[in-house]
Formats: sequence, structure tokens, C-alpha cells
Amino acid sequence: MQRRQFVLRAAATVAAPAFVRPAHAQDVPGLSAKAIAIGCSAAMSGPLAGFGSDIQQGAGAAFAHANARGGVHGRSVQLQMVDDAYEPERTLANVQQIIGQGSAFALLSCVGTPNNTAILPLIEEAGLPHIAPITGAASLRKNARNVFHVRASYTDEVQRLVQRLAGMGLKGIGIVHQDNGYGRELLEVAAAVLAALNMKPAVQAAVATDGKNLPQVLQAVAAARPSAVLLATAGTVSVALVRGLRKQSPGVLMAGLSVTLPSASLSSLGEDGSGLALTMIVPDPHRAKLQLVRDYQAAMRAQGKGDFSQGSLEAYVNARVLLEGLERAGKDPTQARLRAALSSIRNLDLGGFTVDYSGQMPYVGSRYIDLGVLGGTGRFIG
Repeated sequence: MQRRQFVLRAAATVAAPAFVRPAHAQDVPGLSAKAIAIGCSAAMSGPLAGFGSDIQQGAGAAFAHANARGGVHGRSVQLQMVDDAYEPERTLANVQQIIGQGSAFALLSCVGTPNNTAILPLIEEAGLPHIAPITGAASLRKNARNVFHVRASYTDEVQRLVQRLAGMGLKGIGIVHQDNGYGRELLEVAAAVLAALNMKPAVQAAVATDGKNLPQVLQAVAAARPSAVLLATAGTVSVALVRGLRKQSPGVLMAGLSVTLPSASLSSLGEDGSGLALTMIVPDPHRAKLQLVRDYQAAMRAQGKGDFSQGSLEAYVNARVLLEGLERAGKDPTQARLRAALSSIRNLDLGGFTVDYSGQMPYVGSRYIDLGVLGGTGRFIG
């Protein structure tokens, strides 16, 4: 395997080769006298590259703010990211390398349902804490002792969307899902929610992650003439899907999950995205009514970042949760102490957003869900 270079260090340090294990007396992975290394395997290229960028910016801003105030018990926190292009086998290889070299104290926000499915057995065996994976899959929310979810589940998101669409009196609701583990799980959830309402999908179609079968999917939807389409997709294929539906099925309502469109894709849609409903698992990053959002915006601006997004706010929240766990783990942290510290979190108020792990597996910190409707600029208007 070729050595990969980390693309981000939140602390201002001299760059070092990827996954070089720091030397320290206690021989704790990823821990030295001056720094704590946090690993992340995410899509920095490929169809979900926007997620990696959001993590860089949001988590990087949170860590930089903490480091400017002296770090955690005198140690700086360094985010070390490596690209997996949303390919599960690459995610697995990356995490195997992290564990094998003992280069990270914990993982933060590895991206994707199939990717997290691939690494879950590995991190459970190694005892490597993983905070806030970017997935809401129910299949990954079981009795994992090392995984601390922050975001609400996809099941909760789908239920909210389908119930809203059904509440509008819409009878013909179609489902377009990604042709992978993520999409198939959401298809199952959406079909079950519809069945509970005595409804069946007006159409269901699987779209390839690279969109190679998009014309056939659009044709199937147009032939079924649904009133609304639930988009159980993620990444750049969602952009082409929305544009195609606008053209071939004009007037159809579209609703997607929080991961359907990375932040970079929202503005690129322009007017094609206007009226698209999306679930939000963190507050609107542009509305500074909450202290959380004000803190996030200030941390981003301190890093020269003025483009706020749901994705980078989620990453900021995730990093704040990890920082809280590190503070509670004490001056001589171990991975076991971090797990105990995180599980002890009760009603942690980050400024209008609450995280509570209740001390019981599965660890799921938030069930926050809101609904937003996009305007032509890529921002939520309601």
C-alpha cells in the first residue's frame, strides 16, 4: 500500500509523513506529550468529495479554536485526514494502517454507510473510539462499544419526510435510492414507513453512485408520474438526478435527506434546487440565533472561512463533542478513559443543541431533525 499524506493538520505544526506514530512515554496510540492525533478516513475525491471538505473546515475550525486557547490539558489536537474516495475497501485499508501504526488516539467522522460498515469490526476489535461517523444507518446503531454517534438516524429522517409528504395529501410517492448499502437500507425504511400509512411506493429505482444508469432511472420515474420523489441518494449523483427530474418530470416534488446534497452541490444547483425539501440534523448555519451557530461562525471566520454550510456545522459539532470527551478523560487519557468520558455525557448543551449519551449502548447523542426548503441560492428559505 502506498503511503498516503494527511491533508490537514488543525494545529500549526510542521507536516510529517502520513500515519507516523508519535513517540510518548505511556505508549498510548496517537498521544504525545504535546499533541493528540485524531484520524479520519473520508472522501476527499470522487462523488462525495464535498463531505471531506466540510470535515476539514468544520472540525478544523473547532480544533484550531481549542488549540488557540491552549488545547486540551496542554495538548494540541491535530486532525489527520486521508482520502478514501468513498470506496469501502480504501476506508478499510486506511483504518487498518491507522491501527497497525498506532497513529491516532481516536477516529472522527469517517464518511459513508458502506465505509463504516467495513471498518466497524476492526475498530471494535482494536478498541479504537470513533466519534460521530457520518452515517445515520440503523444497521450501524447497535451494541458497538467504541462508536459514539451524534447525528439523528436515517430512519428518523425518512419518517419525518414521508410523514410530511403524506400529510400534504400526496398519494403517489416514489423512491430513488443509491445502489449501495446506504441506499438499499433507506429504501427498506421508506417502504416500511409508507406501508404503515397503507401506501406503496409509486415507483422505486436504484441509481448507480456514478450515475451511469441515470437516463433509465429518469425514464422510470417519468413513466410512473409520482406526485413526489424521495431521494435516498448522496453526492454528485444527486445533482444530476435533481436536474434530470426537473426536466423530465416537471412539477414533481422532491425531498431528500441531510446527506443527499453536500454543501458544495447546493449552490451549484441554482434554480434547479429551488423548492427542494431536505432534512436538517443540525440548525441552519446561516441563522445566528443560537449560541452554537454564533460560535461556529466565529471559529470559521477565524480560519478565513466565510462559506457556512450544514456539513461544516455538523463537523464542528462533532469535533466539539470529541473535545468535551477529551477534557473529561483528564490529563493522562487513554482510549478506555475517553470511552468512559463520552458515555458519561448527559444533556450537554452546545448552545441550543443538546447531546446526551445516557451511559447506554448504542450511543446516539442527538435526535435533532428539522426540515428546510431550498431557495435558488442554495440556502434554506423555510
